[in-house]
Amino acid sequence: MADIKGAQEILKSLGLPPQQQNEISALTLLALCALKPNDTWSKAVRYRATISKTIMAFIRKEYNKDYAENTRETFRRQVLHQFVQACIAEYNPFDPGLPTNSPNTHYAISEEALKVVQSYGTKRFQIVAGQFTAKCGSLSDRYEQRRIRKRIPVIFPDGTELYLSPGKHNRLQVEVINEFASKFAPGARVLYFGDTANKNLHTDEIGLRNIGLIITEHDKLPDIVLYDKKNNWLFLIEVVTSHGPMTPKRIVELQKMLARSKAGAVFVTAFSDMSEFRKHLRNIAWETEVWIADMPDHLIHFNGDKFFGPR
Repeated sequence: MADIKGAQEILKSLGLPPQQQNEISALTLLALCALKPNDTWSKAVRYRATISKTIMAFIRKEYNKDYAENTRETFRRQVLHQFVQACIAEYNPFDPGLPTNSPNTHYAISEEALKVVQSYGTKRFQIVAGQFTAKCGSLSDRYEQRRIRKRIPVIFPDGTELYLSPGKHNRLQVEVINEFASKFAPGARVLYFGDTANKNLHTDEIGLRNIGLIITEHDKLPDIVLYDKKNNWLFLIEVVTSHGPMTPKRIVELQKMLARSKAGAVFVTAFSDMSEFRKHLRNIAWETEVWIADMPDHLIHFNGDKFFGPR
């Protein structure tokens, strides 16, 4: 029998994003199909439906949901636009020549979506829904692809490909992998890589455990951790766009985390340019390295006694 929960399941099967699987979307689908409570799904029909006088009035009368008239734009922009994009509904199908602002503007369930709704609750439902998404695609997938295109891709030395949220910090992290790692840690394995939106985007827990770096919920790794197996070096890299260089306090915290590790720790702060580096100059700890993306072939070594002498 027709109900809101069933309509939500149909919308999910039709490939709608989670935002369009809510109650108002489910009620809109029921109204587009003229399905009253406890109607069988097979009774769904295709007809001409305006937003206020048909869809909202139907929902008010049959489902006792009284949406204010000023929510008309919510139906149009947050439900019906997406229904049309997903091929679930059609815009002005009974009079395609209507001007945009016509009072006769209307919508109708598409023939393909109607078949899916009519089959709900039967053994054929999944087959028919699959045929719909195969033909029309999934709006969720299309929206996700748009988000992915906006993200920043990064490819690790082992071929692992990830997508980062957009922003200056993550762009610099990509440069660390592409430039710093290739020049100063060739072949190193990425054990940890954080994202500004997802701090645990990539965590090789087995790799971290194998080198003796045990993470607890109270520990905070730097932005990037690389392991050079050949030299047994562990690169701990802070990527700085506004705060967070390798300070003396940060070194103490990281050394505590490394108490069981036999790998040689290399502490690195990465900056985008010299201007950003100068802002943090006084806070950078001795015996650490600084890498600046604007000068990718060079490192600045704090405390030169280790390398002191003629070239």
